[in-house]
Amino acid sequence: MSNPARSVINLVGVIKPDQEKEIVPAKSSRSKNVIYVAIAGDIAVATSKFIAAAFTGSSVMLAEGFHSLVDTGNELLLLIGLKRSSRVADDTHAFGYGKVTYFWSLIVALSIFTLGGGISIYQGIVSLHKPPVLENSTWNYVVLGVAALFEGFSWRVSHAELARRRRPGDSLWQTVKRSKDASVFTVFFEDSAALIGIAIAAIGVGLSHALDNPYFDPAASVLIGLVLISAAFLLTRECSGLLVGESVDLDQVVQLRKIIAADSAVESVGHLLTMQLGPESVLLTAAVRFERELNLDEVEQAIERLEGSIRAVYPSIQHLFLESGALKSISQSARHTVAHKPF
Repeated sequence: MSNPARSVINLVGVIKPDQEKEIVPAKSSRSKNVIYVAIAGDIAVATSKFIAAAFTGSSVMLAEGFHSLVDTGNELLLLIGLKRSSRVADDTHAFGYGKVTYFWSLIVALSIFTLGGGISIYQGIVSLHKPPVLENSTWNYVVLGVAALFEGFSWRVSHAELARRRRPGDSLWQTVKRSKDASVFTVFFEDSAALIGIAIAAIGVGLSHALDNPYFDPAASVLIGLVLISAAFLLTRECSGLLVGESVDLDQVVQLRKIIAADSAVESVGHLLTMQLGPESVLLTAAVRFERELNLDEVEQAIERLEGSIRAVYPSIQHLFLESGALKSISQSARHTVAHKPF
């Protein structure tokens, strides 16, 4: 015979104790497509930039080549993060490996800062002391044009993915801040910085030839480095927040509270806490007081309704935990009943 007290204790702590370690795989196919497009573009762009730098002696083209090479490596790191984040939960990681994506995105941000921005600034400063004589400027313009096409296409792919997730009335920056898929907004940041860098490189090369002043070329390299460092700073801020346990945004928290409070079996809702465990995985805990006149079956039905209502609106909430003082009182009452039940 089942023990009613044991059943109630299970309901007190966890909505679905039998699925406590259930992990729903992250919906990463679109994120991978964004990364694949970016990798293909960066390989083509890096190759063309290095060829142009060899023929023209342009320091800004050399810096741009390193920039694209670093971007290629960064996107490979993002793929590693996506693959490792899809691992099934185990005893050492009961909530899964979703945050691995945020870790590798943070590594990418640091790479952009040190390798991308650092090398560009270093190359520019060294060349400022002894600027190279620029030759065959046509190569630079052709390569920059090709790079703009590849980077622009990759940027459109990542931008389209962000736009697909944009809420009505939100700006693109608000969409980036709301996004919990670090791989997508990381590629978007990289591509945006790359397009700005291409524009700066074109201006630097153009001014160097138009004014017969070779210093504009290395100066442009320094500016590109500063752009990359700025992008790395923004990316680091976004990724670090997710890595240390960022909540879902305030609007969602308010809506979740309304969903729970709207159930006829709920008397009041206390604290409500959320944590982003991955791009498509969220932990939700809430202190809920149920109506005191409810029996055990009615409480269990209410919990099932709440679970269905929450996941219908926010399917990314994969772990649902409730804490209720009222349920604990019922549990104590059930223990007392079982202890004095006549044989």
